[in-house]
Amino acid sequence: MLHDKYMQRCLELAKKGFGTVRPNPMVGCVIVCDDIIIGEGYTSPYGGNHAEVNAIESVKNKQLLQKSTLYVSLEPCNHYGKTPPCSNLIVSYKIPKVVVGTIDAHSLVSGKGIEHLEKNGCTVTVGVLEDKCNEINKRFFTFHNKKRPYIILKWAETRDEFIDAHRDKNAIKKPNWISNGYSQQLVHKWRSEEHAILVGTNTVIADNPKLTVRKWSGENPIRLVLDNSLRIPFESYILDGSVNTIVFTSSKQLFAAKKENIIIEYIDFAEDVPKQICAVLYKHNIQSVIIEGGAQTINSFVNSDLWDEARVFIGDKNFKQGLKSPKIEGVLKSTDKIDTDILNIIIPNS
Repeated sequence: MLHDKYMQRCLELAKKGFGTVRPNPMVGCVIVCDDIIIGEGYTSPYGGNHAEVNAIESVKNKQLLQKSTLYVSLEPCNHYGKTPPCSNLIVSYKIPKVVVGTIDAHSLVSGKGIEHLEKNGCTVTVGVLEDKCNEINKRFFTFHNKKRPYIILKWAETRDEFIDAHRDKNAIKKPNWISNGYSQQLVHKWRSEEHAILVGTNTVIADNPKLTVRKWSGENPIRLVLDNSLRIPFESYILDGSVNTIVFTSSKQLFAAKKENIIIEYIDFAEDVPKQICAVLYKHNIQSVIIEGGAQTINSFVNSDLWDEARVFIGDKNFKQGLKSPKIEGVLKSTDKIDTDILNIIIPNS
């Protein structure tokens, strides 16, 4: 169908905003006149123009707008935020037809943009490639619909299902790599795409990770660490203050790291920890989080039924003994081979 063709182009444009537009959604917009694209746009980095504004501004002959169709992957906004309402702009240029991929989940928008367009004479079609339009903004929709971030579980396990080998307490603090270099690079790409990354106390003590983007180009995620009794050594990378970091603890003792970029959040570790973490992250407007370990932390989210997808690497190694990998039930969405590794993407049972 013709609508599908142009909406697919909207989705391609929307992806150009991945990792830069949050907390706004990724949106693409195409303007078509006589079956020719005369304008395109996608959402600028947060605080900048929305996709519709950029698309309209790209049209050289504005007179053509009065006989054009505007395609947009997400319902145009109808409220004042960092920018004026896009629905008002569409009406002001007398664009007669608007095709929308999906309705906006945000309470300030949901249905109101479409209603405003129709009241002002626009013919509006809704639901073109709706599933794809929802998928591209699954983080945004999860945040607004479920009042929590989109949660990605990630780990690497050996062929014999161990997530780590046994550790000597005197051993050097570094990871026991299971996945290969290509997989490790992919993980750094993922870090650049998500809002935050979470690990538990034992992972920090055992591996002393930086949790930054080093094998890819992009912004570092906010670092999150669980440390109930403040056992993490002060000299750990995660407490170096170089990246925004949130420490979850129940300890009221004086926290030694009086550094910029480190926030302390108090939670009750005797209660549902994942649920409390989600509430804190929602308060901080964090839309997505990768949970990289360890097994205890990952299992706590699985047991609380708080996860949206799991990304599991199976490396070409056997440990024979060690720390068993998390167990998860769900639907295998995809399987890919990355050199010697296998990557399984699992989503919850519907």
